Amino acid sequence: MASFLSGILSIFSGGSKSEAPASPAAEPQPCGDCLIFAEPIREGNQLRLAGRIEKDVNGERLVRHFIRADVFTSMDEALDCTFRKARQIIDQNGPSLFADGEKSRST
Repeated sequence: MASFLSGILSIFSGGSKSEAPASPAAEPQPCGDCLIFAEPIREGNQLRLAGRIEKDVNGERLVRHFIRADVFTSMDEALDCTFRKARQIIDQNGPSLFADGEKSRST
């Protein structure tokens, strides 16, 4: 019963019951020796900025996930800003982004 009521409330509040990746995803973009994947998360009628940065280090693929507070109404705008934010993360962190050698973590 509670999930039914929360579902009805989410209709009126513009929210969704759970976060789900939005589709379709854009092609990854290279940035130096990294690959950027834009993966906006659908939240009701909006898209939250989210993605991942991957890099091959010593034959091993390392991944850094990121989610930001920014939300958008258009997929094109969400993708554009996700790629821009990922390039900023790479530029600001430099080699230290992957220096810990962790296979996967959030930034």
